[in-house]
Amino acid sequence: MVSYSYSSSNLLSSFVLCVVLVANAFQWFTSDATSTLMVDGSPNSGRPIPNTFLGAFFEEINHAGAGGLWAELVSNRGFEAGRGSGSPSSIYPWRVIGNESLISVSTDLTSCFERNKMALRMEVFCNGPKSCPPAGVGVSNPGYWGMNIEKGKKYKLVMYVKVKASGPVDLQVSLTGSVHRVNMASIISFSVMTDNNILKWIKLEGILESKATNHNSNLQITTTTRAILWLDQVSLMPLDTYKGHGFRMDLFKMVADLKPKFLRFPGGCFVEGYYLKNGFKWKNTIGAWEQRPGHYGDVWKYWTDDGFGFFEMLQLAEDLGALPIWVFNNGMSIGEEVNMSALSPFIQDALDGIEFAKGSPSSKWGSVRASMGHPEPFDFRFVAVGNENCFPHHEVHYQEKYFKFYDAIKRAYPEIRIISNCDGSKTPLNHPADLIDFHIYPNNSMDMFSKYSVFDKTSRSGPKVFVSEYAVVKDDARNGTLLAALAEAAFLIGLERNSDIVHMVCYAPLFINKNGRYSWIPDAIAFNSHESYGTPSYWVQQLFSESSGAIYLKSTLQTSSNSIVASAIGYRSSQDSKTYLRVKVVNFGSEIEKLRITINGLSSNVQQSRSTKTVLTSSNKMDENSFSQPNKVVPRKSALENASNNMVVSISPYSVTSFDLLVV
Repeated sequence: MVSYSYSSSNLLSSFVLCVVLVANAFQWFTSDATSTLMVDGSPNSGRPIPNTFLGAFFEEINHAGAGGLWAELVSNRGFEAGRGSGSPSSIYPWRVIGNESLISVSTDLTSCFERNKMALRMEVFCNGPKSCPPAGVGVSNPGYWGMNIEKGKKYKLVMYVKVKASGPVDLQVSLTGSVHRVNMASIISFSVMTDNNILKWIKLEGILESKATNHNSNLQITTTTRAILWLDQVSLMPLDTYKGHGFRMDLFKMVADLKPKFLRFPGGCFVEGYYLKNGFKWKNTIGAWEQRPGHYGDVWKYWTDDGFGFFEMLQLAEDLGALPIWVFNNGMSIGEEVNMSALSPFIQDALDGIEFAKGSPSSKWGSVRASMGHPEPFDFRFVAVGNENCFPHHEVHYQEKYFKFYDAIKRAYPEIRIISNCDGSKTPLNHPADLIDFHIYPNNSMDMFSKYSVFDKTSRSGPKVFVSEYAVVKDDARNGTLLAALAEAAFLIGLERNSDIVHMVCYAPLFINKNGRYSWIPDAIAFNSHESYGTPSYWVQQLFSESSGAIYLKSTLQTSSNSIVASAIGYRSSQDSKTYLRVKVVNFGSEIEKLRITINGLSSNVQQSRSTKTVLTSSNKMDENSFSQPNKVVPRKSALENASNNMVVSISPYSVTSFDLLVV
């Protein structure tokens, strides 16, 4: 039996360097293969792919967090969202229950929370069952296009209330269906009263247990008592989030199934804002959720209460087993930037953020992290200085600022690896960096397919490459087509081949709430209040999930086709801990391709037992997945009956195929 070692100190003892060649399309007419992939499986002669190769990128776009991965069900829980839209008195999406003769609803600045002063004021004119409707009057919240309430599950309610009344005020909190206000859960009743004529805010908490399922429910707060009531910071969270950390279970699992080795966050343009005042300010997103002011994301045009803040993103990375990569604001936004004389607060903010993430629990910002329940430092190793700020018209200003950040961070934290926005893939950088940030969004799939060689000539003496955003967009991609995914698969094969210089890669964007106003398509994962599915691009990423830390094998493709790209890796399976060779082949053409795969250098034969073939394809290259057909384009796995060291296989038109060959 052949033996390969996968210890971190001995990865080079397994497999060798890979060369992938591409040539012209053809149609086969005989049973003999007309293309051959020669793979060298000799031990002790390989090159490891970095352990950080494949990761994920989270940005607050398309309601990815607010109304998505972050499981908070109440939208605009602090009544602050109107400030972002320019209409401070707006309480959208809250709705009033009762007509103007029964209740008056407005907002004022009387909240007990200093950083978000807006509160909801309800003046109730009716009193008791004779003048009030049986169910009372008040307000309701539909969440993010309907709350998903499921039978038997529990939901934690927290809200802050202040009352002015002559006696006790009854409050009922319930979950209702979208039709006829049918109660979906047990009703929580509170009795609140003024304390010695002193108006005081009180915190109310309770558990709502659902007795039915409705994917389009509302949270309802009502009363039948004449009074003036104020509400603020109304939260409803499912109790079954991942580890109780607030992450929606199905969406967390979909990300976890990619086996990401890093998590880039929080953007993207979300970091910058169009104006600096609307950029992501991490200090406003930590601490008690009630105290977070929230902010308007003026690039993607919606408000977020920042319940999913800096701490939660660090926690998400840890829960995924991924290294966090923090992209911070460097004093530049899409529409403006600060002068060099005003840069110091931004530098200090970055240093403070690093201390929050990895500092001692006795340090200033490390102690804040510890107070939030995480005394141990996060495994924090990377920062990116800004996002997409090194375009030609900004390059000089970006570099001036970059040097200041670089020097300050390296002086305080020499072990932190710093990522520059400037592209060093074609010409060397003129400033120090550990990695360069590379984004690519071709408008057509053929362009992306051809980019498999984009890093072939990149200097190996400079910084490593981080491909932190890639995707095919526009007509070839639509909402996520097979065609776009295949082009991206070829691109990823090229990145594997160049993984001596390309150390990290992640797709963008990760999520889209299909109920919302689309800010960006396509995306990897689509969802609504209760369903989710992966686009073909998501499934392509899964086919590369074993590449991180694998061994890239030397392979030579002999063919006359310009539609095929192929590669081979050796890896130890995370499922059965056995060693496999994985041969991936992209057929970007309309004809079946017959391929002979020959593996040399093994001390034993490929074992047919447990060897499999996984194919991602469909009847039409423009096919997409949807809620009605979530599995229309997904990988199909089957036994590989002719698995051997020398075998002929058929590669379907417009497909990516993974042959997993058991070696040990």
